[in-house]
Amino acid sequence: MSPLQWRVKPVLPITKLLGAVAVVVLVAVSGREDPVQLVLGGVATAALTAWAARDLIAPVRLSADTSGVTVVTGFRRRRHLAWPQIERVRVERSERLGLRSSLLEIDAGESLHMFSTSDLGAEPEEVAEALNALRANAPS
Repeated sequence: MSPLQWRVKPVLPITKLLGAVAVVVLVAVSGREDPVQLVLGGVATAALTAWAARDLIAPVRLSADTSGVTVVTGFRRRRHLAWPQIERVRVERSERLGLRSSLLEIDAGESLHMFSTSDLGAEPEEVAEALNALRANAPS
């Protein structure tokens, strides 16, 4: 069986890079004499570019097979967690200011890995179901 994979949707890094370009254009158009504006624009551009770069360098945020799951930690490092290391897989739902969100949580005891819909390119509930089914069928 090939591993299951969940990745960032391709539109997200493109949108982030377009945002970085928009910041550069806004700073260029609105006056180059203000040093604070230049610094803030530079920081925003760098942050958006780095955020997009992470999506391009490590688009697969989570993969799973019968041996366990592999998660991206940090900028692009991967960590394999065997099924016995994983204490639970669940979806954490919250609501703030009328907005609902859900995160996939993979609890490995000493580490907690959280993934949003944007990280997975799928709903966390669907991914949790697939992971729990795969875990149930994994060899002991």
